[in-house]
Amino acid sequence: MRVFIILSHVLASFGLLELALADPRNSKNSMTKSSKDSRIKPKVFIIGMFPLERNVWYGIPEFNLLAQNITVPGFSPLFPAAHCTADGNICQLVTGESEINAASTISALVLSPQFDLRTTYFLIAGIAGVNPKLATLGSVTFARYAVQVALEYEFDAREIPTNFTTGYVPQGSTSPSEYPQSIYGTEVFEVNNALKKLAVAFAQTAILNDSVTAIAYRANYASTPIYSAGSQAPRVVECDVATSDVFFTGTLLSEAFENTTRLFTNGSVVYCMKAQEDNATLEALLRGAINNLTDFSRIIIMRTGSDFDRPYSGEADTEHLFYADQGGFEPAIRNIYLAGVKVVEGILNGWDTTFCAGVNATNYIGDIFGTLGGKPDFGPGSIFNDNPVVLRRSVKGGRGRRMVSVGR
Repeated sequence: MRVFIILSHVLASFGLLELALADPRNSKNSMTKSSKDSRIKPKVFIIGMFPLERNVWYGIPEFNLLAQNITVPGFSPLFPAAHCTADGNICQLVTGESEINAASTISALVLSPQFDLRTTYFLIAGIAGVNPKLATLGSVTFARYAVQVALEYEFDAREIPTNFTTGYVPQGSTSPSEYPQSIYGTEVFEVNNALKKLAVAFAQTAILNDSVTAIAYRANYASTPIYSAGSQAPRVVECDVATSDVFFTGTLLSEAFENTTRLFTNGSVVYCMKAQEDNATLEALLRGAINNLTDFSRIIIMRTGSDFDRPYSGEADTEHLFYADQGGFEPAIRNIYLAGVKVVEGILNGWDTTFCAGVNATNYIGDIFGTLGGKPDFGPGSIFNDNPVVLRRSVKGGRGRRMVSVGR
């Protein structure tokens, strides 16, 4: 059964099952906007990663995302359009799965002259693997931190040094427990915690979906006390996400990457979700913020639990990954909408009183470098002396040549 679910997922990911549903080339409402005066200025932009995360928003009573289908140069050839309500207040896109697809699509969106995103709230809304220590199948989670855990050295499992706990070693380091000595800048992102709290409050008003199969499968985790949360019904949880293109599974790797999230953030992260895109999406939005094209304080990371990241006690890893019908996929997809629509409506209903002006971030927001200013509460601290990176016209450049400088 598990094989058929995975095959269906793969087909859906390539758009072979459902691509035509919202293909702008097949819609009379398809358009390409270019005039600055006609730019769409969304209040909320929903970001999905593959077709099923997109389609759950269609045919709903609250709003119609297929009123406008806007082809955007640089989007995935499988998902070439953004979809918006008639008034442009709510838009949606599909990045395609994996970090490269996410970074490419979001970069194209940020740089598109068809949109004004300076006051837009971005809702990353997708499924993910879930850590049974903190949440369960169908749970809806909201993250403050996203950690790129696979940005490390790797030994083959058959060649791991005898004194190592895992084959993964941070870049530039010589042991799994040493803080990375070589930092690329995308290892950790922190988003607006006050905004996250508001999103959590909105989502908690939703009645979440579950399945008989998920109820039966998660009951297997009850025998292990540390997995108590995994055996319970789905709920809204505040915890963080790990990003990796590799679909890792099993207790050993999940524990190793959980340790990585704590190491990279000086113990700040509470790891509960694993996904493939979030750090890439956040990096593209951060680069937009440097250029005053986006507002990094207006990002919400919402992931729903579709499958456990490790087996229950006594279950083989191969059975867990390849064959077990965990029953979490459909509830996770459904809960994207059930919880996510509450967040969207909460922002729209509170636009004039709260969200138009923005939700003040009382915590640090940004990347591990401190690119947007301030001092990260994780990692080695700002490399920009707590000042944001800004783009200024070079005195010597002339003709619009620009240079990067530090300072306000």
